[in-house]
Amino acid sequence: MPANNILVVDDEIGIRELLSEILKDEGYSVRVAENAQAARAARKEARPDLVLLDIWMPDMDGISLLKEWAQTGQLTMPVVMMSGHGTIESAIEATRIGAFDFLEKPISLPKLVATVGKALAGGRVLPKPGLSFAHLGRAKIISELRQRLDQVSRLRVPLLLTGEPGCGFELIARMVHLRNTPWFAPPDHSWLGVNPFAPLAETRDGVLFIEDIERLSRNEQRGLSQLITKLDKFNVRLVAATSHALIPMIESGEFDSNLHAQLSGITLRIPSLREHAEDIPDLANTMLLQMVEANECALRSFSVGALNALRNLEWPGNLPVLQNAVKTLALTSLSTEISTDDVARVAAELGLGVAVVADAPMGGIPYDLPLREARERFEYQYFLHHIRHEDGNMSRVAEKVGLERTHLYRKLKQLGIRPSGKTE
Repeated sequence: MPANNILVVDDEIGIRELLSEILKDEGYSVRVAENAQAARAARKEARPDLVLLDIWMPDMDGISLLKEWAQTGQLTMPVVMMSGHGTIESAIEATRIGAFDFLEKPISLPKLVATVGKALAGGRVLPKPGLSFAHLGRAKIISELRQRLDQVSRLRVPLLLTGEPGCGFELIARMVHLRNTPWFAPPDHSWLGVNPFAPLAETRDGVLFIEDIERLSRNEQRGLSQLITKLDKFNVRLVAATSHALIPMIESGEFDSNLHAQLSGITLRIPSLREHAEDIPDLANTMLLQMVEANECALRSFSVGALNALRNLEWPGNLPVLQNAVKTLALTSLSTEISTDDVARVAAELGLGVAVVADAPMGGIPYDLPLREARERFEYQYFLHHIRHEDGNMSRVAEKVGLERTHLYRKLKQLGIRPSGKTE
């Protein structure tokens, strides 16, 4: 059996050499990288079985590299962070992003060997890569949600999440869950009516996540209300989620008002995809990269027009519907580049309509985008505005924007816009 391959990333040559020698003596195969750029290249060449990643590096810090791997679907191996200036905040942030553990320098030999062994034992059969909160995007509404979650993450009082179906309740709930602590997310609610205290001992110091609380029977609601009174004793954080308005259910007698008061002390609404549509291209790219990484499809990429077309679609089921669309595109496209025609075909098959986007100065385009992407986004919204304003009459649109008809159609196809085709 080949030795586990470990990648050591540290800007100090002495530490790289020392860790390399120790790990080789333990029978591991070791590669080294002096910075984030070299680590990227090593990760691209071959996925390591484990990464030891320094936090403080000159070109890019380890936390940022960890986030990059998480956002691009490449965090498919355990990562142990290292720092000589470690703080509890750094450790918590790293584990939330997906780090397996945190080692503080100077690292003792027994601690290193034990942590590496534990990480490899847990990482030999890695779970299928999935989305995390880091993938949801950089839109202002997501950034603000992240800040609010940070503010309440250390509190142990119940947290109630509301939003549309498919908006990512579990992704958000895992933001307040510390790695290597219990996580309990039962698939049904029947246990609440039988023995609501059953999971407390095994979930001690961890998170209990209960979704679809609007479906609880009256008996299960009573059980949950009793359970909440015992959470502090076991240091368990309850995160509940619902995609239904509970107040009308309380008024109709379907949901207990006292339970609602217990649950809703801290309530956060999770935005739908249409509320941060600018993140859809990055989300789609991440989903596609994860499929490629897991060998679930051949090498594929999206054209710029295809990504624009995805951004312009309605996503009534939010993340699961987008995931299904990307999977269908990855498995049924006849070219290595997924085109706007592919998106139109799959949108029709899934019954996805075009979203109506409200006009806004500069279309709400973030200023931190590369110039090319910002220009493409502006052009997309610019032409979409004129097509709507002229009710799809392409002759008038061409006149209004100052382009010859054939050039206009070529530009629209490049941007992923499919006009109605009216001429007069």
